[in-house]
Amino acid sequence: MAAKDHTIFSSYQRDPALFDELYDEKGEVKKIYKTLFDLYGSHSIEDYMRLNEKAKSSFFNQGITFQVYGDKDSQEKIFPFDLFPRIIDPAEWEVIEKGAIQRSRALNLFLWDIYHEKKILKQGVVPLELISSSENYLHQMMDVDPPGGIYNHISGTDIIKHKDGKYYVLEDNIRCPSGVSYVISNRTALKRALFGVFNHYEAYTVTNYAENLLELLETVKPKGVDNPNTVVITPGMYNSAFYEHSYLAKTMGVELVEGRDLFVENDFVYMRTIKGPEKVDIIYRRIDDQFMDPLEFRSDSALGVPGLFSAYKKGNVTLANAPGTGVADDKAVYTYMPEIIKYYLDEDPILNNVHTYHCSRKEELAYVLEHIPELVIKPVDAAGGYGISIGNKLSKEEIENVKKQIKAHPRKYVAQPIMSLSVHPTYIDETNSFEQRHVDLRTFTILGENREFVLKGGLTRVALRRGNLVVNSSQGGGSKDTWVLKN
Repeated sequence: MAAKDHTIFSSYQRDPALFDELYDEKGEVKKIYKTLFDLYGSHSIEDYMRLNEKAKSSFFNQGITFQVYGDKDSQEKIFPFDLFPRIIDPAEWEVIEKGAIQRSRALNLFLWDIYHEKKILKQGVVPLELISSSENYLHQMMDVDPPGGIYNHISGTDIIKHKDGKYYVLEDNIRCPSGVSYVISNRTALKRALFGVFNHYEAYTVTNYAENLLELLETVKPKGVDNPNTVVITPGMYNSAFYEHSYLAKTMGVELVEGRDLFVENDFVYMRTIKGPEKVDIIYRRIDDQFMDPLEFRSDSALGVPGLFSAYKKGNVTLANAPGTGVADDKAVYTYMPEIIKYYLDEDPILNNVHTYHCSRKEELAYVLEHIPELVIKPVDAAGGYGISIGNKLSKEEIENVKKQIKAHPRKYVAQPIMSLSVHPTYIDETNSFEQRHVDLRTFTILGENREFVLKGGLTRVALRRGNLVVNSSQGGGSKDTWVLKN
């Protein structure tokens, strides 16, 4: 059935130069979406507006929010959610899942090596200076053995589909990847608003994340512990991802704590309870390295637990993710991921990198400075879409300012070609119609001892502003439910 026969899709403008997830090159609805397209197309715009408001109310009532930090203040906002889901077929998902696991394994081996024998650095595969100059490289982690040998228990891999129809990894997030709570909340909201659509597709559940997270964390419990006590530690209710912290603690069935709720005695960690101290064995950490222990890192931190790092070094508590993982989160290290995968796993990357220029290399710096209008400039250690400059959106004056920033601190910047992210029909409130919007996908991989898990779905993020390529919620992005179909 053509788009014109479906009222809510009648004004959809398809740009044939972009890879459309719904339509093929001939402008026909892809087979995988056909049933969904017909189901949604049977609604009037008025019906859809009501359903959309219902979904918003669901998010509001559940407190599904995030914090946006401005120049002067911060604002709490409801996370924008689009009711029209993204579908991924089993064959495509198999490639994504294997690629995400491969990267997580390689990064874990890389972290072990750079905090122990440093073979990859000594052999010149990855430059020593690149690691030693990283703000996230913790010398305190040298020769520390994390329980089970796992550093990056939870990894978030940001993946795009380019106009060539192939998947590429934009970046790896292994410090503190967030967003998984929105994956589950999106599914819940869609079921409440349009439960009937699930009768027509067999998609994998996403509600099994918390049980798998807890199970895999317990595989890396400290030695000598039979029944580990796990907690989630949060910086507090004003953190941008506080909803996620509280959601994960609740769904895992564990306590959500702040630094002041814990104390260390004789290198063991305890939680204050009304019944007296209770030993803690595993901490899912949502506090940055520098704030987790004022005795070892920032002395002015009121968020951490004095003595926590000492208890960790003695092997008496598991911290997930391990301190110091941020060095592999560095976007400059990302440029070496194909070599890292080959070095530790003797495999070619399943998922390709986007070609990336690191400004610390003289010839690449020269290229970047000459071609800024064709590139995306990213700070190596930022997250949430902050600090990104998209060259073809900059004025001449802004281009000159970006050049000055790069020249002043070349180590701090990488550049990538402006990739054409695939687009997906997305309902836009302002026009009460469906429009093309760019999307990406964040997958969530959990590593345990001799076992791994990838959530079959992930977070499809949507750049809600027309023509925008930055999908982060902090930059005005939203999200969709993501269906991975069973065979």
